[in-house]
Amino acid sequence: MNFAALSAAARDRGLAIRAALHPAAADPDLPAGTGTLLLLGPDEPGFWARITGSAEWQDGGADPVDRWSRRVVGDWAGQIGATALFPFGGPPFRPFIGWALASGWVHASPVSLLVHAEAGLWLSFRGALALPGRIALPEVPANPCITCPDQPCRTACPVSALNERGYDVPGCKSFLRSKAGQSCMTHGCQVRTACPVGQAHGRLVAHSAYHMAQFV
Repeated sequence: MNFAALSAAARDRGLAIRAALHPAAADPDLPAGTGTLLLLGPDEPGFWARITGSAEWQDGGADPVDRWSRRVVGDWAGQIGATALFPFGGPPFRPFIGWALASGWVHASPVSLLVHAEAGLWLSFRGALALPGRIALPEVPANPCITCPDQPCRTACPVSALNERGYDVPGCKSFLRSKAGQSCMTHGCQVRTACPVGQAHGRLVAHSAYHMAQFV
């Protein structure tokens, strides 16, 4: 089992390895003996078709995306002798943000959101695999914000809810509920959309609209 094989297996499931690290041995949020931690996010654009075609989506029950994630990541973990971990289901919640930043694959953007060299500001996590052994990991990708000359994310929010000082969640939700905010509701966050890296990510409008509705 190597990183390339695991990456291919993730893609086969509509997922992508968005961060990877060899965690500290004393991390209390990980199973004892974890040698490698892989953080998994949607592999766009095929991810959303897998979600909407799944039994979890079709049965009309609550939280179909989370239930799909538990099944798919959990089954995969069982097949390879890993432990499946998830960013939902708390409190308490697993420290996915801390793990992502510690990996060096993920960075704090100029607007307080996490940014990734491939996913841009569309970065999200559906689960993680805690592997009992250490596997060789690829070179850590560079922070894309460093080479982004214009950084359009800084001025993309119509109500300046996202900036270097943090995230004004009440202000964001208030705007989204207004007539003026319906473009964000149906097409996704304008800040995330403005990221040049994220524009190549393949995030579907329907996927964004679903999560915006859940957020509000």
